[in-house]
Amino acid sequence: MGVVTYSQEFTSTVTPSRMFNALVLDSHNIIPKIVPRGIKSVDFIEGDGGVGSIKQTNFGESAHIKYTKHKIDALDVENFYCKYTLIESDIKFDKIDFIVYEVKFTSADGGCICKMSSDYHVKEGAELKEDDIKQGKDRAMGLFNTVEEYLLTNPSVYA
Repeated sequence: MGVVTYSQEFTSTVTPSRMFNALVLDSHNIIPKIVPRGIKSVDFIEGDGGVGSIKQTNFGESAHIKYTKHKIDALDVENFYCKYTLIESDIKFDKIDFIVYEVKFTSADGGCICKMSSDYHVKEGAELKEDDIKQGKDRAMGLFNTVEEYLLTNPSVYA
């Protein structure tokens, strides 16, 4: 088994604390509210949001996927950092065993920079190509933009 790492960086005019709250700490409340067609609910099936908790995201009927489960591996609220692992999905992955994500928000020019890395743990004998991860990369960027737009339109949220 090999590991393929993909990193991406987003910038925003929203502060790191607001983005971290929306995308990490309170995502189970805010994401279904602002993406109701795509995401029906985000529920803790184990824990309360701290390290070791397992979150299940339930997608809308039009989505190609029904659910995903992520386990929170590390959480540093003061430094706006989270590490979590995709541990289960209704889609059978033929090339990967699991994916480990790391997200860190840092201050920059009154807003923030979000650095995200994804470690794809590739199954023995499988080869993962850029096109294989493009869909996930595009979805992450779309969610980031949707949350940013919501926070800019609602400046009192997580202020």
